[in-house]
Amino acid sequence: MVSRKTKGNKKKSVRTAPLDRDTINSVKNKIKRENLLHQARHTQNVDKHKARKERLKLEVADPELKAERLATNVPDTIESKRVYDETVNVEIKGEDEFEEYFRDKRAPKVLVTTSKFARGEAYPLSEQLLDIVPGSQFVKRGQKFSIKEIAQFCINREYTDMIVISEDKKKVNGLTFVHLPAGPTMFFSLTSLRMPKQISGHGRSTNHVPELILNNFSTRLGATVGRMFQALFPQTPEFIGRQAVTLHNQRDYIFFRRHRYIFKETERVGLQELGPQFTLRLRRLQQGIAEELEWEHRSEMDKDKLKFYL
Repeated sequence: MVSRKTKGNKKKSVRTAPLDRDTINSVKNKIKRENLLHQARHTQNVDKHKARKERLKLEVADPELKAERLATNVPDTIESKRVYDETVNVEIKGEDEFEEYFRDKRAPKVLVTTSKFARGEAYPLSEQLLDIVPGSQFVKRGQKFSIKEIAQFCINREYTDMIVISEDKKKVNGLTFVHLPAGPTMFFSLTSLRMPKQISGHGRSTNHVPELILNNFSTRLGATVGRMFQALFPQTPEFIGRQAVTLHNQRDYIFFRRHRYIFKETERVGLQELGPQFTLRLRRLQQGIAEELEWEHRSEMDKDKLKFYL
């Protein structure tokens, strides 16, 4: 019931129609329409809170009702609706390019360099990569040398991997990883770069071998990408250093983070970020040393929002 004053200070009661969407949309006056919408939302919220209180009373009396509700009331997400990929969680047999490397338990020896005309962010980032990847060394790139020539230089000196930092207009825009001596080669675009000094409360790293955490690399392609990152780090992390490098894949975007952790007396874990932060996205996967193209990201792949490749 909505009352309004009429002449002679008398109140007249006006019965409103049910506050459904069609009724509200049929009101031509904007102010009245907004008032009805506000009233409908308020009524909906009141009913929702009443229902929650009643449900809470029932669940306190019978805990099985809460367990049943949580088991059945699972929200839909983009990840849960993803298009089925037959290679998800399939064991790799006879197709692993890194099998020999991990079987021999080789110690990684990584060369870090830049694109030909790098003059800006590539050099500070290279310093961070040297700090992150144990056993890595930086060599300044000569403008006349190609990727294959640098790779041969590395093979002759028994390097296991090579990282090339790409730069455009003094901004880092990509990373190329080459596993030696026979590939594969992967190019990732790089965005959202934040150096440690840009991270509030960042800590300082130590020279301990960090733990490597890989999340959600579930497809055949994702497993190959994960193996590439694994090959950069020794297979014997030094837990005493309490440092962890995390590569978290979510919807084909790979988020890089590095933390130091500490176990507190209250059974909680404290984290301090060491930096840097950046986001990678796989653009190309090539066999050998930048040879035959095996997989490439194309713009039409982004049309299907439920299709993921890693």
